[in-house]
Amino acid sequence: MRIFGHIDGIPVGASFLDRRALLEAGVHRQLQAGIAGSATEGADSIVVSGGYEDDDDFGDLIIYTGQGGNDPATKRQVADQQLTLGNAALAESCRKGLPVRVIRGRNPDSAYAPPRGFRYDGLYYVEEYWQAQGKPGISNWRFRLISQERRPTPEAVEPGPASRVATTVQRLVRSTAVVQRVKELHSYACQVCGSAIDVRGGWYAEGAHIRPLGHPHDGPDVLANVLCLCPNDHVRFDFGAIWLDDDLCVVDGLLLEIGRRLRTVAGHEVALAHVRYHRELWQGRYPAPRQPAGVVSSELG
Repeated sequence: MRIFGHIDGIPVGASFLDRRALLEAGVHRQLQAGIAGSATEGADSIVVSGGYEDDDDFGDLIIYTGQGGNDPATKRQVADQQLTLGNAALAESCRKGLPVRVIRGRNPDSAYAPPRGFRYDGLYYVEEYWQAQGKPGISNWRFRLISQERRPTPEAVEPGPASRVATTVQRLVRSTAVVQRVKELHSYACQVCGSAIDVRGGWYAEGAHIRPLGHPHDGPDVLANVLCLCPNDHVRFDFGAIWLDDDLCVVDGLLLEIGRRLRTVAGHEVALAHVRYHRELWQGRYPAPRQPAGVVSSELG
């Protein structure tokens, strides 16, 4: 049975001589692969040891390069990575909000790596994933993981009749003064589908940062980098199911078809630089999107 979370009897900071010891302890159930998990269940653990030159380890924040594309003989990456196997498992953990055990291996280039062997460094969550051109000019999948200690958690719930159960936080919807202003400018109507959600006490919408906040994207919290979206289109946008072309038409990232133009209003101009950044995260090496027959791009009313 796959275990998501701590392994009983294995404290954070526990050291292990080699990968065989990790396997026997149940901390990382792979002798060679850096990602343990399945595409349908999620990833339960990863090993961070500088196997890819694009990896960035900041302690409680890790930018992790996925697996695949390596030549077995030379160990050098020679092909694009695919969103399959361990990469698909990490993506599933992101979508489900599952914790991932992080094990660091010896790496002279990292200030956070153990001097020898391997060390269990606790639970992290996959906040996002995207496609990027690697340093060798090859397409990689990258994952932003944040430690459980740094990640915001739900407020404590007072004991009651219902039994307590373990919970996870899947996505945190940021709300800032800038985001609030964008929602007000659009009267809480989604810029993609036009829907406005009427709830008790008023209207509801979400602010989506086009270029994501935080390292390594470092997107700014400004009007030109925020869209007003319904929850469905916010999730689709964040996970690359839709993106925007330079005419601000909505592109179906799965069917690669161009749809209607993004809804716009006076006083809210979207920056093309941020639109292009988001598109490049997800477009990768896909062919150019096509205009469906009989469909004419036009701005929604």
